Amino acid sequence: MGWGSHLAEGLRPVVDLVYPPRCPLCGSALATQGGLCPDCWSELEVPGDPSCSTCQRPMGSAQAMKADQCYACLADPPEHSGIVAATVYNDASRRLILNFKHGGRIALAPLLARLIAARIDELSGEPALLVPVPLHRWRLWQRGYNQAALLARELAKTGKGELEVDALVRRKRTPSLGGLGREERERALAGAIEVRARSVARVAKRDIILVDDVLTSGATSSACTVALLNAGAKSVHIACFARVIDGSGMGKARPETETPEAITAPGAT
Repeated sequence: MGWGSHLAEGLRPVVDLVYPPRCPLCGSALATQGGLCPDCWSELEVPGDPSCSTCQRPMGSAQAMKADQCYACLADPPEHSGIVAATVYNDASRRLILNFKHGGRIALAPLLARLIAARIDELSGEPALLVPVPLHRWRLWQRGYNQAALLARELAKTGKGELEVDALVRRKRTPSLGGLGREERERALAGAIEVRARSVARVAKRDIILVDDVLTSGATSSACTVALLNAGAKSVHIACFARVIDGSGMGKARPETETPEAITAPGAT
C-alpha cells in the first residue's frame, strides 16, 4: 500500500464523520463509502446468458452456445470485436448514470468502473489500451468533465489496461441522434471523430477497449471504432456501464450514451 493509500485510510474516519456513507440511489445509510445498499444492488440487472457473443443481446434459444452470434451480427458483422456491459439499462442504472453524468457525482466513477472491470476478460498479448469516447470541446466545457474518461481512468487503476485518455478527438459538434435512421446517423457523424496525430503510434497494432457510460444505437461507438481501426488498431472492444437492450423495460432504444433527460441537448454524443 502506497503513501497515498495510507493517507486515504487514515482520513476515512474523518470523511465518514463529515459525509456519512449513503447509498447514492436511495440515501440509505451504508457501512462504507462507494457502494449501494442491498435493495439497490438487487435492482441492477446484469446481462445474462445465452447472449450474442459479439453484441451481448439476449439469444432467443436456450440452446445457444457461448460462441453463437445473433442474426443481426451474422447478417451485418460489426466493426468492433465485442461488447462488454456491466448492467442492462433499467431504472436503477439510469439513475446512477444521471447522477454521474448530469448530476456532477463524479465520485461514482470508481463504483461504476469496478462493475465494468468485473465483466472484462483478459485479452491475449500486451495490455489493452483504454480509450474513452470523446466529447466535443464545447460539451466538455459545459459539463466540466468527460464521464467516459473518468471511467477509463478508474479501469486503468484496476489493471484492465493502459490509459490513453485523449487518443480520440471529436472535431465537430453533432446534433442529437434521437429519431435519426442509420444512414442519417452515419452522415451526422461523418468526419466527426478522429485519432489524434500524436496517438496514432500508440494505437497502431494494439487491442483497444473503447470506454463509455451508456451504449444504445452504436452510432458513436461505431464511428470511434472505425477511426481506431483506420489508425491501425488490432481490435476494438467496447466496454460500458449500461447497455440498452430491446425489451429491457425502458421503451424504445435511446440515442447512444444519452439518458432520457439529455437527448435534446445540442452536441449530444
